[in-house]
Amino acid sequence: MSDKTSSQLWTGRFTEATDAFVEQFTASEHFDRRLYQHDIRGSIAHARMLTKVGVLTEDERDAIIKGLEEILVEIERGDFAWLPELEDVHMNIEKRLTDRIGDAGKKLHTGRSRNDQVATDIRLYLRDSIALIRQELIRFQKGLVELAEREADTIMPGFTHLQVAQPITFGHHMLAWYEMLVRDQGRLEDCAKRMNIMPLGSAALAGTSFPIDRDFTAAELGFDAPSNNSLDAVSDRDFAIEFSAAAAITLTHLSRMAEEMIIWASPLTGFIELPDRFCTGSSIMPQKKNPDVAEIVRGKTARVNGQLMALLTLMKSQPLAYNRDNQEDKEPLFDTIDTLRNCLHAFADMVPALTVNRKTTYEAARKGFATATDLADYLVRKGVPFRDAHEIVGRSVRYGVEQGKDLSEMSLEELRQFSDVIAADVHDVLTLEGSVGARDHFGGTAPAQVRLQVKRAKERLNQLA
Repeated sequence: MSDKTSSQLWTGRFTEATDAFVEQFTASEHFDRRLYQHDIRGSIAHARMLTKVGVLTEDERDAIIKGLEEILVEIERGDFAWLPELEDVHMNIEKRLTDRIGDAGKKLHTGRSRNDQVATDIRLYLRDSIALIRQELIRFQKGLVELAEREADTIMPGFTHLQVAQPITFGHHMLAWYEMLVRDQGRLEDCAKRMNIMPLGSAALAGTSFPIDRDFTAAELGFDAPSNNSLDAVSDRDFAIEFSAAAAITLTHLSRMAEEMIIWASPLTGFIELPDRFCTGSSIMPQKKNPDVAEIVRGKTARVNGQLMALLTLMKSQPLAYNRDNQEDKEPLFDTIDTLRNCLHAFADMVPALTVNRKTTYEAARKGFATATDLADYLVRKGVPFRDAHEIVGRSVRYGVEQGKDLSEMSLEELRQFSDVIAADVHDVLTLEGSVGARDHFGGTAPAQVRLQVKRAKERLNQLA
């Protein structure tokens, strides 16, 4: 048998070396090596458990732990030689450990399989990744809340169908984005809770005949409990799918925010100015200032959606228990983690630094008869049935279109031609300030309510930090 074949740890059953192409085709160490810290962490906990139940001696345990810690240093220093013929991160580390400490290293795999080992590693890695992503979410939320507070009195048009609907405050709009992220936080938190169950000890699929203590290992690794069923624990990747679904929803929210910022930053609207450091220019048009960060985040939503579909499709026809198909779970998951974290980082830096052109947003809110609903509400308070009020306001808007006048610009006489219940106090409700100020209820757009929600948001975020 060749040296190459004997370097692999599972070759006892085989009489010939793996085909060179197959070796490269089936190897995963070039992407799953990022699990090295978590693989070593899991192995140290496993070694401690094996010692507790009498499978390893204390000297063997100490040699294993010392060897693994030294391998960790080697990897982080860049001195570790990754070998594709050893297939994956687990066998690379195990072979190196055996080379360093001898037969004690060969005993480490007692009572476990690569099936439960990789399922544990991925959960550990994803758990840490979610914690980092949630910190970026919190940072972005804090930035939005600060921007909302700064722009609590800034009036802008609110839209439906991209048509001017009613005046709102810019701060209220930022808090709408914030609330999207609150739900995104909740989904990640729920995902992390469901995921925090330990597969280790399930071995290949049926458990092990060794007297392992799974509760001990779970506590060592910070899991809430060991898994209930060994078949399920090694074979399902629903926790990765759940995370990817949560990530896709979060990126969908970021994409909607990106779309609005792109529109608002256009000279056609001019609502906001994005910092130069988050924009790029044109190779041919010197006047251009392109909102590339927002556009790239919008584009990366498609990438994350695609990775979610990849994971769903990967799992849809797999029989129990483990199948090598699951090697394909890591690259979509890793890419989703990286993409989500980077997009949140970019927005957490960029959005709080944007400048609102308050005069422009105010003038835009004066267009499109944004206070038409306020006039209808005024009529209802004067005793006019709402459907009749709706008709009256519709006729007054048509008149305004013909005359080129906003409702607030019409004289009392002009307005009274549509209803004689209209009195001099009508202009109090037709101003933009009067419109937003009138919506002074919980969840409304009034500046006072924006400041109240800002206070609540800060309290919530302080509890998360």
